[in-house]
Order: sequence, then C-alpha cells, then structure tokens
Amino acid sequence: MTVTVRSFAKVNLGLYIGARRADAYHDLRTVYQTIALRDVVRVTVGRGRGIAIRCEHPQVPCDESNTCYRIVERIMRELGAKGRVTIEIEKRLPVQGGLGAASSNGVATMVALERALRKPLAGPARLRIAAEVGSDLPLFLVGGTVLGVGRGEEVYPLPDLPPLPMVVVTPDIAVSTPRAFEDWDALVAGGAVELCSARTDGGARPSIDAKLTHGEASARLLEVGCVLSAWLALPNTGAPAKGGSRAGSLLLDLVRTGIENDFERVVFPQYPELRDIKRALEGAGARYASLSGSGSALYGLFRSRAEAERAAGHLRKQGLKAVATATLTRTQYWKRLLIAGR
Repeated sequence: MTVTVRSFAKVNLGLYIGARRADAYHDLRTVYQTIALRDVVRVTVGRGRGIAIRCEHPQVPCDESNTCYRIVERIMRELGAKGRVTIEIEKRLPVQGGLGAASSNGVATMVALERALRKPLAGPARLRIAAEVGSDLPLFLVGGTVLGVGRGEEVYPLPDLPPLPMVVVTPDIAVSTPRAFEDWDALVAGGAVELCSARTDGGARPSIDAKLTHGEASARLLEVGCVLSAWLALPNTGAPAKGGSRAGSLLLDLVRTGIENDFERVVFPQYPELRDIKRALEGAGARYASLSGSGSALYGLFRSRAEAERAAGHLRKQGLKAVATATLTRTQYWKRLLIAGR
C-alpha cells in the first residue's frame, strides 16, 4: 500500500518572542499561514519491520533523527501496527529555511501512514504525537490561517484569510533556530529589547503572562482572544481598495502596522544579505515583506498574481531564487493534500 501526499509549506505572519521558560523553550505568538509551495512524501507499508527513509537531498537525514522517522515510530506504537514502513521524500522546499518543511513532511507522513495502514488515529492522539515531535507540526494538522501560542505547538484555527499572491525567496543560507534564540536571549540580557510578554503599553503587543498554563481552558482561550483582538484592533480597516477584498485589505493593514517578526532583530545582523533581500522584495512592489520563522526564506505579499509573477522574474534577474505562489485556505490545503493511494 503506497500513499502519496503533498507536504505544503508555511510562512509566519508575525512572530513575537516572549520569555525563556524553565523547559528552555520560549513563549511565542505567531500567525501561521499555509502556502502552495510543497515537497512530496510517499509512504509505503509492506511486509517485515523497521523504518526506511529515502531522500536524495544531502542535508536531509535518513536515520532516526528525521522528523518522519520519529512520527512513524510513535504512530506504529500508538496503533499497535506492524510492517516495514518506507518514506520517500521528494525535496522541493529548502532545508532550515523557515518554511516548516521538516515539520510538514512529518505531518504528511502521518496522514499517509494512517491511510496506508487503514487505521486512523484519534484527533487528540494526532495532536499529542505531533507536539511531541516538534513545535511546528500541529499547525499542519489544521492548515489555512492558524494562531500559534505556547512554544508554537498550541494551535487555534482562525477565520481563513483569502488566497493572497506572494513571492517567496529561498537563499542558500541555513539559519540555525537554536542559535537565533541564543542571540535573542543575549539581546534581552543586555537590555537591547523589551520582551513582548512584558509589554503593558496597550500597543500591538498586549500583556501576556510568561507562564502559560494549560489547566484553565476558558482563561486560556480568553487570553488567546485578547491577543488576536489586539492584533486586529488597528486603524484603516474600512472599505477595501478597488479590486481587493475587505479581508485582504485587513491583512495588509495588519502586517504593515502591527505585526513584526522578532527574529529579524537577530538574524539580519548575522546575515545582512537577508535584510537586502527583504528590501529587494519591497523594491519589487511587495506591499509587505518579512522573514518567515527564523529564516532564511523571505516572502512578500502582492496585490495580484500578475504583479507577483513580474516581481519574481525581476528578482531572478538579480540572481535570487524567487518563485511566485499563493497562500492556501484551510479547505484548499486539505483538498490538495492527498495525491493518490492504492
């Protein structure tokens, strides 16, 4: 039984870094958005036992450190299933690029393995396994526009933003997320930045307790609602410009005036060429440009697909790896995920 699944990427529409926790993770707030760029994952279950990973990309590990391997281990144990599982990863997304490729591969493997085994996991088990393996995995069990809190693994589906044209640039730079967090902690220790979790000024970054609890669901949801409301309570959200949607206009107002990616504070000084790429996106007509996650991928939002295509072509002439694509709503994400199964 072989099942083939598209493994879509994500970008971060803003990322606020909070306090370092006792477990060494940081409290985060972000809006994840799935996009149409993708890898392809094929999962085969046959006779025998064990897990094999096949991928031609030299930076993708094919041992037990691979996210897909760890997902399969847990699912087989959870379901009491037997068989030899082979995962083939057709790599199109950058490794360590900030687009969530490894996490997406893990969830694609989960979806494909359930279908190959014909044994679905319970919803809570899916989320638990995903969160055990990595902070970014649960968002790919939701798709579309997703609020991420905690260390990023606690996810809440948001009303979908409309499909938005965009350009993604993927430099040949591998940014270490642990190093980026270390650099952020150094900035905080030196007093160079104010933790967003400590803000009480009523601005775009609302006050939020650094110690996030999971036992009081109603209080937790209220806190999430307050965070989102603060992001959305921005000026200039009236009627959209001619040819645009109100939701799309709201997003562009939102990202221009209220949402930033804190990782830019530490990644751009380390890799100034990434700051230059952001400026190049803006110079090519992007209405908003940002680093995704800790990078190195950057993206820009455009008014139309035609504008995005022209900008991507212009950036490629500058020697950049640029591609025009679009965001995916939740319905689009799940409709396009499964390619074939037999």
